[in-house]
Order: sequence, then C-alpha cells, then structure tokens
Amino acid sequence: MGEFEGKSVLVTGGSQGIGLACARAFAAAGARVTMTGTRASAGDYEEDLSGFDYVRADFSEGGTGDRVAQAAGPLDVLVNNAGTGRADEYSDAGFRAVIDVNLNAVMALSLACHPGLKAKRGCIVNMGSLSSFLALRETPAYTASKAGLLGLTRALADKWAPDGIRVNLVAPGFIRTRMTSGMRVDAGYEGRLLKAVPMRRWGEPAEIAGPVMFLASSAASYITGQSISIDGGLMLR
Repeated sequence: MGEFEGKSVLVTGGSQGIGLACARAFAAAGARVTMTGTRASAGDYEEDLSGFDYVRADFSEGGTGDRVAQAAGPLDVLVNNAGTGRADEYSDAGFRAVIDVNLNAVMALSLACHPGLKAKRGCIVNMGSLSSFLALRETPAYTASKAGLLGLTRALADKWAPDGIRVNLVAPGFIRTRMTSGMRVDAGYEGRLLKAVPMRRWGEPAEIAGPVMFLASSAASYITGQSISIDGGLMLR
C-alpha cells in the first residue's frame, strides 16, 4: 500500500469504529488523513487522534459539506463513513433527520469534493450496510438511506467515470463497534444474531478498512459502481 504515500484522504466520522480503523490504515500507509467528528476538537476524544487533521462536522447542519471540502483540500480518496440511526425513525422528524445525514449529506460532500477529485483522478468509497440490500423493519430511515446510498454510488460512478473518478461501496455486516454494543449486552440475543453468520463471529473494524483501501488503490483501477458485502457470509442466508 505504499502508493498512498503523500496522498490526501478524507474519512468522515473518523473518530471511532470503522471510520477510525480506516483513518489509521491510510495513515499507516503514508497518507495525509483528515477526519471529521462531531466534538469541538480532536482532544475531546478518548482515542489519540493527534496524527490526523481534524475538522468538526455535524452533517445535519446545512453547508457542512462545502466547509469540510474546503478544509480538506483536493482529495485522492473520499471515504463517506459518517452516519446515524435513531429510535424514532417512524416519525416524520426522525426519518428526515437520518436521511439528511446518511444520504443527502453524502451527496452534498461528494459534490463539494468533485473538483478536487477530478483534478487528482481520485475515488470515493461509500459506507453502506447490509441494509443496502436487506430491510431492517425497526429502522426504516436507516434502511432507506443505505439502500439509497447504493443507488447513489452507482449513479455517481456512471456520471463521473469520464472525470476519472471511481465510486464504490462497502457493506459491513455485524461489526464490533460502539454503535453495535447494545447487540452484545444479552448473550442469548447475541448468540441468535451470530447464528445467522456462517463464520459465527463479529467482524472487526480493521476488516472493513482493508477492503476500503483495496477499492481506493490501483489494484481496483477498473472497478467502479460496485458494492462489496463484508459480513462473514451473512448475505448467503
């Protein structure tokens, strides 16, 4: 992965979980990594984020995409990882709030970063989910946003291919992060979840970072508009 030496990478929602694993992997490969988070500064997190450029960004706020793109500068790689889910997604306000962050903000940031990505013939990797393909009945907005993100990935890949920009998506399954910690509180519930996974275990954030880096690398230079499920075989069910 020496090809990332000196490259400019932006990872949204990079302060924890999958985003942090991606940021660390790109940095270890020599890239200059900018990450976003919702807290005022990098020092407000438990993790040591001193090796990254940090931009506070709440993607529920209008104009955030333009501000983040300006702060990050021209990019070689954009990883659209920031996302959210809510308990009230069956309310109009809750539904709209999740769609705004998980889908509308991704489009806004991608548009804002487009000139720099075009100049550097860069690429975008979007962070989907198994709900890009499967319905999660308790989270209609999250499901709709991630399914929409798959469609957006394909549309942008088609539209921006002449600009030299590749756009792909990864779809994590059950990954051991803070966001999924509630699924591991009850051992019985956790066991039932993992029965649906042929590999019978949780994935680790670093196991998502590897495929993200692959899609951003020259090894994937003829891949665009595609999705990779990283799920321990869950989609086989």
